[in-house]
Amino acid sequence: MSKAARVPVREQCPKQRVTNFDEVCLGYSLEEAVAEANRCLNCKNAKCVGDCPVAINIPEFVSHVKKGEIAEAAKVIAQASALPAVCGRVCPQETQCEGKCILGIKGEAVAIGKLERFVADWARENQITAAEAAPKNGKKVAVIGSGPAGLTCAGDLALKGYEVTIFEALHEPGGVLVYGIPEFRLPKETVVKAEIENLKKLGVAIETNVVIGKTVTIDELLNEEGFDAVFIGSGAGLPKFMGIAGENANGVFSANEFLTRNNLMKAFKEDYSTPIKVGKKVAVVGGGNVAMDAARTAARLGAETHIVYRRSEAELPARVEEVHHAKEEGVIFDVLTNPTEILVDEKGWVTGLKCVKMELGEPDAGGRRKPVVVADSEFVMEVDTVIMSLGTSPNPLISSTTQGLEINKWQCIVADEETGLTSRERVYAGGDAVTGAATVILAMGAGKKAAAAIDEMLMSSK
Repeated sequence: MSKAARVPVREQCPKQRVTNFDEVCLGYSLEEAVAEANRCLNCKNAKCVGDCPVAINIPEFVSHVKKGEIAEAAKVIAQASALPAVCGRVCPQETQCEGKCILGIKGEAVAIGKLERFVADWARENQITAAEAAPKNGKKVAVIGSGPAGLTCAGDLALKGYEVTIFEALHEPGGVLVYGIPEFRLPKETVVKAEIENLKKLGVAIETNVVIGKTVTIDELLNEEGFDAVFIGSGAGLPKFMGIAGENANGVFSANEFLTRNNLMKAFKEDYSTPIKVGKKVAVVGGGNVAMDAARTAARLGAETHIVYRRSEAELPARVEEVHHAKEEGVIFDVLTNPTEILVDEKGWVTGLKCVKMELGEPDAGGRRKPVVVADSEFVMEVDTVIMSLGTSPNPLISSTTQGLEINKWQCIVADEETGLTSRERVYAGGDAVTGAATVILAMGAGKKAAAAIDEMLMSSK
């Protein structure tokens, strides 16, 4: 077994990066990538592939990197993934492909994510066309939403020769990749736009400012616009709140709004007129990746930033790397703390956050220890901004305007796990619109499965 240590990846130093929105991770050089790839054991029964939601042939692309054959590595990845430069940056590899790497049992797993990112970036910089579309087959598919699920489904169908049109509600395509994930984790111009351009080269058409359920309905797409199937990848953009007093005050944001103003509307840039008032001291309520994104954004805008989370640090759902980066950047973690009220002045502005201390009790049904209030532990945090990052649910607009589309009690569309087929014939769905807020790569996996099922359905009905 290879004893070589994992090749470290270069990053901006914390003191410097907290003053800018440039990418934190600087990626591998060719020499570093080849050295890291050479740690791979090329296992016969590679468990890393089984835990990749889009089933990239990891040993094959890594073996090409070993030999310095980066264009070939890009082609291997392109067979499975339409968004490699995105995945290499934002996927939780440590719990997926890298989590199954044999080297990780006694040492450090191969840096599969960083190698994927290197290959994708190299292919973009060298203008390598990694995938070619099949000739047009005469069938039309509508894709609703241009986030990771929609882009993946569209890319896979375009490769098979379908005429695909993506309908996006916002003015810019990319979904959560554009409005949700900050610039310092995922650069928009160089990475997201380039991946979307690759899809356009495959023949995918994108129409923005189209709100399905208002501009046009799913029934109209199928019955009047001539589409043979529809995939719903509209995400989960409806924020959740705690229902405590003061949540309607000035200075209270959902993480969605806060991040959208910064990421899509560029509120962090001085020459943009999008308003954002971050205040001097910010409390971000929640402990997931979105909470880390909001906290790290607020820190870059000059605020003293606190993560307020009701469980302990061990239970934080955010990626270890995100928590580590947030701490390096000066974000303060107030764990085992739960807000009970937002305090407001006579003009309606936030002045503080009333909280109680928590302790972990017995495990709940899911096995996580349930937080219990510590008696007489109430205290006030003096803050002027509160960002709620408690998850999101799907917007009910599509389900309310599509007769016969089954949804569950969380407003999520009910869809078959393997095919994405909904209760409506020829209508498929996947990603956060089905699962509620989850990861980019799981949404991509759902888009991929739905594309395969749509292809099978339309080809068998020829």
